[in-house]
Amino acid sequence: MAGVQLLEVKADEADIRLDRWFTRRFPGLSHGKLQKLLRTGQVRVDGGRAKSGQRLEAGQTVRVPPLDDGAAIARQGPPPKVKISDEEADELRGRVLYRDDDVLVLDKPAGLATQGGTGTTKHLDGMLDVLRFGSKERPRLVHRLDRDTSGVLLLARSAVSAKRLAEAFRSRDAIKIYWAFVVGVPQPYSGTIDQPLSKAAGPGGERMAAASDDGESAVTHYSIVEAMGRNAAWVAMMPLTGRTHQLRVHMALIGTPILGDGKYGGAAAFLPDLDSARQVHLHAREIRLPHPSGKGVLRAKAALPPHMAKTWRYFDLDPADDGDPFGIGAP
Repeated sequence: MAGVQLLEVKADEADIRLDRWFTRRFPGLSHGKLQKLLRTGQVRVDGGRAKSGQRLEAGQTVRVPPLDDGAAIARQGPPPKVKISDEEADELRGRVLYRDDDVLVLDKPAGLATQGGTGTTKHLDGMLDVLRFGSKERPRLVHRLDRDTSGVLLLARSAVSAKRLAEAFRSRDAIKIYWAFVVGVPQPYSGTIDQPLSKAAGPGGERMAAASDDGESAVTHYSIVEAMGRNAAWVAMMPLTGRTHQLRVHMALIGTPILGDGKYGGAAAFLPDLDSARQVHLHAREIRLPHPSGKGVLRAKAALPPHMAKTWRYFDLDPADDGDPFGIGAP
């Protein structure tokens, strides 16, 4: 049995959830065992009690209590590589929207998990070696998108850039704009959803749900770009926090679930006679934040994925005409 360990959070681990940090560092530790260690205060961050969903900062110290031999097997360095064909590697490189010495912006396809997990063997985190482009360092994830969400995903090309980008996300200097197509029309047409969230068990496995005092803060600004009568709407969203499934849960809570999101919207999340409605209609449209070099603003946009573009054409919507719903204008 390993003794108590005090482990420092590395720069490329900044902004990762504590439970995912354990999954990366100690893949032999079960979720149930970790939760017990957290409940009993045996896991601590900078000396304080910790929650599984809290985000870590570079330089923090995590107290890891004595673990049994199986759970104590620690994994250092990058996650195991995912087998990827030459065609898949070329396709992934073709999704690069922007690249310089510090940062790489990728247009993540819907259906590709950002990181591995139970039953997930194919994920972006295991493919990042094909995005080195001659660099000695492997690209690092600095934020995440849900498996079913497409669009702009930021990668750091060095440990220094990863630290600076993570700081921008924590300080809310990063502006993220998402597009969604929802069933029903939100009322009022623009507003803020301030509803804490927490994990809850459900028939389809773990899911997020509205919470009271014990939940994590979750805040989303939204604005309708265009409404299709009373039946549906193109909605822009700007999250101020980054909780798991936040946008999907918030839209469902106000009675206008995201099209195709049966997990949170049930049968109400679908429209008849629309083939493209089988997939979740949520897209990370744009991101802008201070460049990690300290020079100017980094801004990137991703075009709609095929299933959402089909829906836009069906309703004769123009993706170029979003009207700057949050009034943030040019960088």
